[in-house]
Amino acid sequence: MVSRLKEFILERAFKTGLPSIAISLIVDGKVVYEKGFGYRDLENGLPVTPQTIYGIGSVTKSFTALAIMQLYEKGLLSPDDPAEKYLPFELKVKGEPVKIHHLLTHSSGIPALAYAEALIRGYIGETDYWLPIVSYEELFAFLRKASEWAAAKPGEKFFYLNEGYVLLGYIIEKLSGVKYEEYLKKNIFKPLEMENTLFIGECPKGKEIAVPYIIYEGEKIKKNYPQGITADGGILSCVRDLSNYLLMYMNKGVFKEREIVSAKTIEEMTKPHVPIPYSIFEKDGYGYGWRMTNFFGHKLVRHSGSILVSTAFAGFIPEKKTGVVVLANASGYPLSYIGMYALALIIGKDPEEELYFIKADKILDTIQGVYETYKGTMKINVVRKGDVIYLERKGKYTPLNVPLILDRIEENKAVFRAPGIASKLEVEFYIEDNKIEMFYERYKLVKK
Repeated sequence: MVSRLKEFILERAFKTGLPSIAISLIVDGKVVYEKGFGYRDLENGLPVTPQTIYGIGSVTKSFTALAIMQLYEKGLLSPDDPAEKYLPFELKVKGEPVKIHHLLTHSSGIPALAYAEALIRGYIGETDYWLPIVSYEELFAFLRKASEWAAAKPGEKFFYLNEGYVLLGYIIEKLSGVKYEEYLKKNIFKPLEMENTLFIGECPKGKEIAVPYIIYEGEKIKKNYPQGITADGGILSCVRDLSNYLLMYMNKGVFKEREIVSAKTIEEMTKPHVPIPYSIFEKDGYGYGWRMTNFFGHKLVRHSGSILVSTAFAGFIPEKKTGVVVLANASGYPLSYIGMYALALIIGKDPEEELYFIKADKILDTIQGVYETYKGTMKINVVRKGDVIYLERKGKYTPLNVPLILDRIEENKAVFRAPGIASKLEVEFYIEDNKIEMFYERYKLVKK
């Protein structure tokens, strides 16, 4: 199993140019594998270890949710409380109060306002638009008319909202009397022995902090971690520490005989409260800082994270006490693919045959190339750009540039859809061991 996983990781790192990947596997409640691939610092040739620290992005949200639930267990708040009870402004959507529960489950009714996206992209120089929100007061000003942007009543629909988790961070500070970062360090990091877990902006000596990179046209460009990200995505951690974190969940709130929260709270956090409509999995839903998926008949609790210069995935199957953590110091390949590939292997499945997105990813790579009609009378180039395939043909007057979306996979056959107002065009690829044929409109083309 491990050799197959290593081969898969190395292949993806090579194709996407990720500088490094770190992974940890938990089986039957024990860490059985920790491994680093590549370099945490390319300029100095420094390797990755299980203690190498990466930005975990939105995996931070489960920590924020856990802190909120600790305050709930102390009787300081209830998930059913209106959030405005603890905020310096009114927070109502379509005349109804937004509850803490709605912020935890991204069901406030307010679609994403993209503050974090603007902050991160502006900070690393990807866009000219810069949103310098570095304090709660600035965020409150930004949110002043957010309720007018609402598209549903609270509790009606899932809209992922980073800003909601920043508000939860403010509530943690107000009720605990200490900074968000200090609360997490004392009440979560320390009892879980997460010695290499910190926050963006902290850089203690002796820590193996991975250098963040942006990959652009094959070049790995060194960047800094974007400042200003807090309760929605500001934690830095390593696979070893995050394994401790997952073990606590798998042990129903307990780590080494220390109760972090009750078993009832863990159950509440890891059950789907709101359905997620745009998932390829059945019965996908969001809990408190976690996403739940039906994974080969098992409940998979998971979350991904990205701050563009660093990415993360953490997931576990409670009933099997099995989990995985994957971290990287760039973006460009979904670490959830690696994580679920590993989990599928652990539970005895063949990910390349039974995980649709792994199978699809392989097909998209395989069909790329130059295709010809009979005796080479016409040539079409099949190019992959992300998850979209393009049929391209150069021409002075009639160039071709048709985007294709994968519709379905059948035995030895992949069927794509092409957008069109007047037609429903399907493009078929027949994939044999030594031959790939494409049927496009009235043409049959063979890959050279």
